[in-house]
Amino acid sequence: MDFDLGIEDESFRREVQEFIAANLLPEDQRGPDFLRTWYDKLSEKRWIGFHWPVEVGGGGGSVIQQFILKEEMSKAEAPELGSDFMGLAWVGPAIIEYGSPAQKEEFLPDLLACRSAWCTGYSEPDSGSDLASISCSAVLEGDEYVINGSKIWTTAAHYARHIFLLVRTDRGEGKRYGGASVLLVPMDSPGIEVRPIPNLVGLHSFNQVFFDEVRVPVERRLGKEGEGWRVVMGALANERSGISESTEKERHLEKLKALARRSNRNGEPALADAGLRRELARYETLISAMRLNGLRALSQQLRGGAASTETTINKLLRGQLEIPMWDLAMGLLGNQAASDGEWQRGSLSFHGTVIGGGSPNIQRNIIGERVLGLPKDRSSGSGR
Repeated sequence: MDFDLGIEDESFRREVQEFIAANLLPEDQRGPDFLRTWYDKLSEKRWIGFHWPVEVGGGGGSVIQQFILKEEMSKAEAPELGSDFMGLAWVGPAIIEYGSPAQKEEFLPDLLACRSAWCTGYSEPDSGSDLASISCSAVLEGDEYVINGSKIWTTAAHYARHIFLLVRTDRGEGKRYGGASVLLVPMDSPGIEVRPIPNLVGLHSFNQVFFDEVRVPVERRLGKEGEGWRVVMGALANERSGISESTEKERHLEKLKALARRSNRNGEPALADAGLRRELARYETLISAMRLNGLRALSQQLRGGAASTETTINKLLRGQLEIPMWDLAMGLLGNQAASDGEWQRGSLSFHGTVIGGGSPNIQRNIIGERVLGLPKDRSSGSGR
């Protein structure tokens, strides 16, 4: 692993830092037009879709420069690089690789200009983490697919304009992976119903989506029929260095340290407690391990290698950190823990982060089977 950046990459880091200093207003100075202005300035620099090819409107940035851009933005706690995270991270790259010229022309400009809102339809009530067992069907009738079934835990479905939908198009024997396809479905299509799934504090990001005789033109299929598994796996693998997992936890830890500095424990400053300091040090060590593991994966990408399954380690470590870090915050708050605030809401909202994208047990199976070469766990339905 090479920790030294070249002259060009260091120059790019300074450019990003200077842009942030000149354009990122403090939160209490941001008016109603701040985000629109911020996105417009990012678009001018082609930093939205920075790693996309220039020929489709992206910035053509290198892997390492994409990492630098995201790292500096995260350090500054800047808004996201674009308003449509799922569209930019997964849907757009899939359309670039598998989309028709008409699909690219229709969808990519809106993604880059922050005019889109995508959700992704993968999980189903009866399929758990095993995406290959999906049953939501799309039957070809003439030049249209007719969709029936449902998807669950669909983030942002209540305001998304389109859904990147994995469906079963062939139920034939031996078609577990080859019988799936991806459709790009408008969310205002007749027959779609969205039901909210609020979390423990009443916040709403997840939904269950029902499809009842929803008709979609065949031109909305992304890639060939039966190629859906490859399309989805390629989309999910996009940018999987695991760096984002560690960067977010670094910010979480800094806030936790700040809380500890202004808190008391047993009548003493909380940081005077050796046990608390050891706990914070343990978190910092695990987060550093996540970062190094992400940099190792990034180095592999720079050498031309494919995204590594070892980045699953970061997802597992994040899940192991979320609950104890929130619990520690609640302990530091003392009597204030019963009030409503950022820490209280976070302590009851970690489920989506810990379970989303595969629970810790699923991550352990992936590590055991794909990284360590252990026999498959036949009891878990881990989706391979």
